[in-house]
Amino acid sequence: MYVATLLTNPNTPSLEQALVESLRNAWGGGDVVWLSPDEAAEFTLSDLPDNQWEVWAELQALKVDLIVQPADNRRKKMLLADMDSTMIQQECIDELADEAGVGDRVKDITARAMNGELDFEGALIERVGLLKNLDEAVIDKVLAERITLMPGGKALLATMRQNGGYAALVSGGFTAFTAKVAELLGFDENRANTLLAEGGKLTGDVQRPILGKQAKVDALEQITARLSLSEADVIAVGDGANDLGMLGRAGTGVALHAKPSVAAQCDIRINHGDLTALLYLQGYSRADFAV
Repeated sequence: MYVATLLTNPNTPSLEQALVESLRNAWGGGDVVWLSPDEAAEFTLSDLPDNQWEVWAELQALKVDLIVQPADNRRKKMLLADMDSTMIQQECIDELADEAGVGDRVKDITARAMNGELDFEGALIERVGLLKNLDEAVIDKVLAERITLMPGGKALLATMRQNGGYAALVSGGFTAFTAKVAELLGFDENRANTLLAEGGKLTGDVQRPILGKQAKVDALEQITARLSLSEADVIAVGDGANDLGMLGRAGTGVALHAKPSVAAQCDIRINHGDLTALLYLQGYSRADFAV
């Protein structure tokens, strides 16, 4: 048994009942359940439709996300999340680079690394090197003035934790940022790279070992083992090439507003919804949200 979920941007909900019913009829699905009026709906299917991706492409043009997944065990016990451009709307290193006057150079490297064109660790070392001698106090300035949370994050965390879920923030970014974001959103733990500083200035290097793609997979393995969970109990979310390992291993791997080359390797792609989409995927309705 499978479940088809259709959803839109909650700020401009535009999911039409006729569209949902038409697709349900075409695919021979069960009764439509509205998870949020005009925003999210689902119905069951006995088999995977042959034309899933053709329909997906047509719905993308209408700014509607379509996800088809197995019905069993879709409500997860753990959230494993990337931070930059996932739980927050920025790339922290790009914001630091702007303050250091090297924004354009760093942003280009970041984009290529997240698209999988560059080795993540090498790209991180190169970018951090460009921050050498930046005042360490700039980190707090960036946190206060430049970093904004991704819409839906608070509802996602609060709802999953209210239902007994565990939440881990695992980032290729920096602990100075993950600690604050984890506190704001209610993550149980966070892992990231540590920027090195001496005398109040960044040294242009990060502590080793560097947390990259493999470290996110390691976190998945270590945390599930510690909590006596299976990887199938995890919903993971990210947007970059360094997230593909954990997205592929988790029971539900969600590419959120991901780079095209990353999204192409994931079966669950959210391009129009926000982080509350991860709740709809698990069968929660908006009435079930904790906040």
